[in-house]
Amino acid sequence: MSVLVRVPRAWGAGGGPMIEAAMMDIGLPEAATVAEETLDAQNERIVEVLPERPLVLGGCCCAHVGGGRGVARRHGRVAMVWIDAHGDLNTPATSPSGNEWGMPLRMLLDAGDFAHEDTALLGARDLDPPERDYIQATGLAESREQLDQVLDGVVGAYIALDCDVLDPREIDVFMPAPDGPSLDEVEALVLDVADRVPVLGMGLTGLVASEANPARLTRLYTAAGFGG
Repeated sequence: MSVLVRVPRAWGAGGGPMIEAAMMDIGLPEAATVAEETLDAQNERIVEVLPERPLVLGGCCCAHVGGGRGVARRHGRVAMVWIDAHGDLNTPATSPSGNEWGMPLRMLLDAGDFAHEDTALLGARDLDPPERDYIQATGLAESREQLDQVLDGVVGAYIALDCDVLDPREIDVFMPAPDGPSLDEVEALVLDVADRVPVLGMGLTGLVASEANPARLTRLYTAAGFGG
């Protein structure tokens, strides 16, 4: 059974609306709520409480660090499918804002939780120059057409879905970015990943609380095979 882990923290300035969003009722049984005082402690606690097949609801994208790390430690060679309008590839030295929520994918890659060749960054269109340089230097996959190579040889995937990847007219998010795909298109992408490999875990982040969002999120996690 899929079980929800709530992570109502936002590691950056002014992220209160994302904290509220992590407490929305999205129709799944709950395993735990993780709200530690440091990001390192949050990551460790998420790893400790992850159920067999977790759905993580943030908060900011830093929730994917503990979620993805826990799934990778449990299963071995896992693909990371990071779907986001932003790269989340900054470091403290390159970040224009200093907000940790712009760094979590880089944290996972630098820590070796996921290999570059097993990682795809899809939907990103708001990238800082150092993030573009990093993608070019590492050859990180950026297109759906590259999923075959990313998913080749892995035991399954973790899908990190920052909902600001979507067209902001179709979902209520903290950092809306224009020119995103529709809900139908992202749902189809999630279905495509789930058809190719087992989805071992998933995270949904970057939201604000609204009456319409739970039904939208249900479509997305159901596409990954959660909810049963």
